[in-house]
This record gives sequence, structure tokens and C-alpha cells, in this order.
Amino acid sequence: MARGRGNWDESDIKVRPGKGSRPRTKERPKHKDARFGMVVSKDRGRWGVVLDDADGGTQVTCMRAREMGRTPVVVGDRVGVVGDTSGRKDTLARIVKLEERSSVLRRTADDTDAYERVVVANADYLLIVTAVADPPPRAGFVERALIAAFVGGLTPLVCLTKSDLADPQSFAAEFSDLDVKVLLTGVDNPLEDLNEYIADHVSALVGHSGVGKSTLVNRLVPDADRATGEVSGVGKGRHTSTQSVALRLPEGGWIIDTPGIRSFGLAHVEPDTIIDVFEDLREVAEDCPRGCTHMGPPADPECKLDTLEGASARRVTAVRKLLEALRSNNEWEM
Repeated sequence: MARGRGNWDESDIKVRPGKGSRPRTKERPKHKDARFGMVVSKDRGRWGVVLDDADGGTQVTCMRAREMGRTPVVVGDRVGVVGDTSGRKDTLARIVKLEERSSVLRRTADDTDAYERVVVANADYLLIVTAVADPPPRAGFVERALIAAFVGGLTPLVCLTKSDLADPQSFAAEFSDLDVKVLLTGVDNPLEDLNEYIADHVSALVGHSGVGKSTLVNRLVPDADRATGEVSGVGKGRHTSTQSVALRLPEGGWIIDTPGIRSFGLAHVEPDTIIDVFEDLREVAEDCPRGCTHMGPPADPECKLDTLEGASARRVTAVRKLLEALRSNNEWEM
């Protein structure tokens, strides 16, 4: 007999106190029977997962299994789920496995915060969307996004919008020495070149509010119906999306629309990590003196990067702009 609770029998312990009268399942599915899929949405402790199945992808709503603890699960993750995987309304499965990630888009709250937050997992491309006018482009935003892409294992594509308002060539030229592809993706520009890259791949988008990011998503996925916002009088757009969501591309693949991120700290990135992205720079930097920041004179008068010539020398200049962006505590707003 339970102390102070009166008589009870075996049926009493099948009900979870405070959780209604839903009985607990005695025979839980074995994890070896887990079905795998991709996380396409996350909202208040519930994840939407599209399963790998012959039906073209059944979407199920999942909670995170207790044994997963507080393991972060983000849009783009590959997960194993058990339970009710029918996808019927009001059903709930459990995420029990998280596969190893092939790439991650990370940020910290600011440049002094050591806690990393994974924004998107397993994306092949990062589409860095910026307008060439209204609002004016910010090289610092692109530089920080490039760093996040390089160190996270994503291939960056700079997508310029509103090219009808200003000549995009001068801004595009700032990134040519990094071998980064720059595409015109405004409402008057065809998207064939962009589609050639992202079809059958997973891609994520980042960009300031008001630069046309949601408009671009709506063009890529006509039935997406992502909310768009006008640019405010002070040159900043209204934030029009609040949750990351993966949308299926008509040509195959997925596009992950991320919410506006007001700060994109890079406290988790070391200068050598950026240098290592470029093979010609990495080989020479191995001979730099201990503690070299690779910024060149006067801080590093013996930096071996200064011995490079031609295209590699131009790349050093471009990479040092990234390193300067990394050293700066200035945050860019989205």
C-alpha cells in the first residue's frame, strides 16, 4: 500500500501523473527499428521529420526521446525515429538517434560568447543574400557569413538582389580573390544559374531582413508563401521569418530558410581555421613563427604569407579582410 495514498493496484502505475489518462506503452520499439529522415522544422520542443520512404517522404511530428538528453537537434539533421511514424494527425514519434553531421552552420551570440549554437546541419551550400542597394550592402556581413561557411564545411554562394537599383560589379569584385561564386538573383534576374548549383542539394539561406531573402525563397519554391517585408525608413527590413524551415525544391533537394539573426558571433573560430581553407595559404602558413596571427606587418613582420605572389598574394589580402572581420567585435544585424 502506498503511504498516504490509499490502495492501488498495478493499473495505477500505467498512468503518467499530470499527463492525462494516456496509457504508457509497455512494448517500446527497439532502436534498431528506427526509421530515418531529415529534420525540416523545429518549434517549441517538436520537430518535423520527413522520412526516407517510397511515398516521397512521410512527414511525422516528433519529440526528443528522454535518452537523448539535451542533445541539440536542428533543421537539416539526419535522425532516427521510433513510435508512430504514420504521419497521421495528432500522432507523435520520438527522435532516438542523431547521425553524424557532414557540415554545420554555427554562430555564437556575440564575439565574446564561447557557447556555440548550431543553426543548420548537413547543408551543402550557404546562400548569402544581400542587396546592392536599399539597404546598401555590408561587406562585413558577407565576410562573417563566408567565415561561417568556410569553417562549417559549406560552399558559399553570394546572391545579390536589387541589381536594378545599382551596379553590382564593384561589390561582387570584393570577393573574387576568394574564389567565391557571386550570382545575380534579383526579381528581374533569371535563376537558372542558381538552380544548377542547388538542385538535388541541401542549401541554407542567410541575409539581412529587407534584402529580398524571402522573395528569393518564394521564387525558388513557388508554393512556399514565405512572408516578405518592406524596408523600413531607417534602412532595415522587418523580420519576416521566426523559425528555420526546410522547403522541398521543385527540381529536387531542399532550401532551408533561416530566421533573421540579429548577431552572428564567431567566438568559436580560430584564425588558423580560416587559413586552412585555402591550400596555397595553408602550406606556407605552416612555416609562420609560433603565435603568428597572419595579419602581416606591423603585427606579424615575419608572416610567411607575405612571401606569396600572384593570385595567392591577392588571396592573402582578401583572407586578411576575413581575419580582420573575425577580430572585430562589431556585430552585424539581420
